[in-house]
Amino acid sequence: MATISELLEQGVQRLTQTGRESARLEAQVLLSYVLDLERPLLYAYPEREVTSRQAERYLSLIERRRQGEPVAYLTGHKEFYGLDFFVDNRVLIPRPETELLVDAALAAGRGMLSQERNPIVADIGTGSGAIPVTLAVREPRLPCFYATDISEEALAVARLNAERHHVESRIRFLQGDLLAPLPDPVDIITANLPYIGTGEMSGLPPDVRAYEPHLALFSGPQGLDLLERFFVEARHPGVLKDHAVLLLEIGYGQREALTRLVRRLWPHADITFQKDYTGWDRLLKVAL
Repeated sequence: MATISELLEQGVQRLTQTGRESARLEAQVLLSYVLDLERPLLYAYPEREVTSRQAERYLSLIERRRQGEPVAYLTGHKEFYGLDFFVDNRVLIPRPETELLVDAALAAGRGMLSQERNPIVADIGTGSGAIPVTLAVREPRLPCFYATDISEEALAVARLNAERHHVESRIRFLQGDLLAPLPDPVDIITANLPYIGTGEMSGLPPDVRAYEPHLALFSGPQGLDLLERFFVEARHPGVLKDHAVLLLEIGYGQREALTRLVRRLWPHADITFQKDYTGWDRLLKVAL
């Protein structure tokens, strides 16, 4: 029967063989998941024996990780904005850069609340529900959210996350394409839509390309197809309230094309961009 220390080193060695720079961290995460222990406790009790069933399960997960399956899908957990979200291969794994979108939405919502407006927020292409659930948790004064997705499977995951964080009564999940499901005009729209071009597929990390849902990743040759259609639909009557704010995560190299499109649809809109942690334009804000 192996000890925690022995099993952990087996995992590290096997992942290191695949050239993974974060082999030790990933091995720790998977072992702490299997043993239901916090990671620091792996080193507090290194000589504790592990059952054969636990060892078998752990090494099975290690092998799946060696094949490229993302750790978040193996454990069913991903931290986002300090909250724990359930994820599986029905949804895109939330990324740190999307926290910029949440920051901007919180600022916009709180600004409207300070003006005695009760803003209605819609998250388009909600996936795991990370954006509206986080907004609902972090700003209890926001009264109502819509969360749309074309994938009913993704919405099932989003509902689970809303229930996990006890905000399901404030979020209405709607199945459908882009803005079509919205029943009423809204004040704030957030959207992390697919923005990767199909021509960029070969440049993605293998685990992203092989395991994450392509429906949530790719949007035409330049990655602009859904973003362009989103803005055209947002211009339709009855979608936005006066002085609405649109907040979108975008891909690198899309700034000029989207600026031209927004200027054509809303000549007087206030358009701003924010860079992510690596210096790429990542957040587009359109204030009407």
